[in-house]
Order: sequence, then structure tokens, then C-alpha cells
Amino acid sequence: MPAAGRDYPGSYADLRSWFPDETACLDYLEWLRWPDGIRCPRCAGRDGWRLGSGLWECAVCGYQASVTAGTIFHRTRTPLQLWFAAAWQMTSQKHGVSALGVQRSLGLGSYQTAWAMLHRFRAAMVRPGRERLSGHVEVDEGYVGGVESRVQGRKTETKAIVAIAVEIKHPKGFGRIRLKHVPDVTAESLLPFIDEVVEPGTTVHTDGWQAYWNLPERGFEHERTVMRQQNDPAHVVMPGVHRVASLLQRWLLGTHQGRVSHEHLDAYLNEFTFRFNRRGSRRRGLLFYRLLEQAVAADPITYRSLVVNPTPTGRRSPLPSRPGRVATVPVVHRPWRQNAATTGLPDSNG
Repeated sequence: MPAAGRDYPGSYADLRSWFPDETACLDYLEWLRWPDGIRCPRCAGRDGWRLGSGLWECAVCGYQASVTAGTIFHRTRTPLQLWFAAAWQMTSQKHGVSALGVQRSLGLGSYQTAWAMLHRFRAAMVRPGRERLSGHVEVDEGYVGGVESRVQGRKTETKAIVAIAVEIKHPKGFGRIRLKHVPDVTAESLLPFIDEVVEPGTTVHTDGWQAYWNLPERGFEHERTVMRQQNDPAHVVMPGVHRVASLLQRWLLGTHQGRVSHEHLDAYLNEFTFRFNRRGSRRRGLLFYRLLEQAVAADPITYRSLVVNPTPTGRRSPLPSRPGRVATVPVVHRPWRQNAATTGLPDSNG
């Protein structure tokens, strides 16, 4: 198990001490990405040396590799120290941080830079091939957005619909969750979500909505509760999905003031899922470690691919972009290099 003070910073003071320059940041990412040592992507050779530019050159074939190539840091012009500081803010604060907060605290001249950094981290929060939910799982839909009038039932005119799946622990408590923005509440939208996130053979508990009626044909045990036939309210009969929906709504309104477009909602759902599934972690530094561990395993993401609208929000045009300022703190040790690598251990909370 990764340990504070050895594998990841235990405090903000540690963060500044561990990573005073780009070289230390590159070395940490290298340790996370290649815990057994660099292997040449071209010839698989292990012998080589680091160049002054930060690249690694293979002694066998001469190929030059970068630890940031093929990751979310690919071709970034933002100093890695700022990336690390943003990751720390994102994971150390209980409810996260907004792009405007990151821009102000790190001295970034561009709101878009902060916005894109956080969205790249959010994309890395979902591990490819992550384990599906199992055991006993509640599934329902939630709605996020403003107040609607004269709209009843499952209909909506302006709100976004979120499919919610929650593992239920017995005798009480919740396990992991999965969330996804869906276009509607038809079987064509909801059943593929369940196929994607729930292990076949699992008992899936839903309300009486007809979109779920074919779950047994897809390999699930279906437990159906018709709410209007119950004496208890819905949040008592299906506590998991209602609790998660309530927390999600409060998080979006609190941290992000509800300013989340439908086009980018899935990115924020990724972050909420990452946080909820690791809510039991006693050390926020461990979340920082897990985020960077997944960041070096994630594919590159361009700014163009992130935006639907060239201006991410309706804010005023930003100031001209300029590098942020990072305090320089003397350091001579790299704790992560003093012990046997613990990276690569499975993170079951994906």
C-alpha cells in the first residue's frame, strides 16, 4: 500500500519540498509510469541516459522518449509544478476546486488553461477496464439543473438526466458508484448503461419503470419495487441512489455554482465518482498519488477535443496567457526513490 512521506506527499509543505523544479516532477512521473525502470518504446532496451532537455535517450537505438509523451501532459507548455499544484488542490480539498479558483491561486493568466487542466485530470479519473459493480446494486435516474414548473413524472425540458448505479452493502452502507449522462429514460439509454457498469448475475434493484423490465433477459437478477404500492417514501426504499443524487446536486451547486453544461457533464460525473469511491481515504495525499498514477496512464487530450464551444463558459474574455509563478524551495531528497516501488498496485475504487 502506498505510504505518506514515502510514495506521496503527506502535506502541502511536503509537496513544495518534494517538487521544487521540473526535474523533480519529471522524475516522479517517470517513477509512476515506469516503476521497473524506463524501457525504450522502440527496441525495449533499458540502457540509456537523460538529456538536458528532460528527454531520455536509448543507448541501443538512439530513440528519445519523454515521460509526458502519450499522457495527459503531452506537449503541455504549462510547468509541471503547476500541474502538480492543481492536482493537489483538486484532491486535497474535500469538495474539489473550480477552474476559477485554480486560475487565481496559481496565478494563471488564462481561465481556459485552468479549465483544460482540470478537465484533463477528470478524464484520467476513469480507468479503462475498471471493475464493474457487483453484489446488490440499486439503479435509478437523477436530474440535475434548475427548477422546472409544470413538468411531471420522468419528463424534463431543461434538466440533464443522470443514470445512477450504487452498490449496496449489507447490513447497511454503500459501496462504489457509477454515473453517466443519458439523453432520456428509455430502455435504449438505460439498459446499455447497466450492461456497461454492472457485472452479469448481479441483483439489480430498480423502481417499477418499464425501461428496466427486460433486465432478466440480459443476465441480471431483477428486484423491482413499484413505488406507488409502498408505504415508505422512495428515499427509504432505495436509499443509495437517492443519497448519491442528493450529494451530486449539492456538489455541483456548491463547488461549481451549477455552471456545468450538459456537454461537459460527464467530466464532472467522473470527478464525483472518483471522490465518492475514495471517500474512506484518510489521507488526501493518497488521492493525489492515485490521480497522477492514472494521469500517466491516460491518453493525450487536446484542448480542441475538450471544448464544444471555443469559450468554455460565458465568462468575459480572459487576460493574455502568461506562465504562473511557482515558489522555489530547496530540496535534495526524493523520497519515492528511497524505497522499493509500490506503484502498479490495483486500485479497486475506480
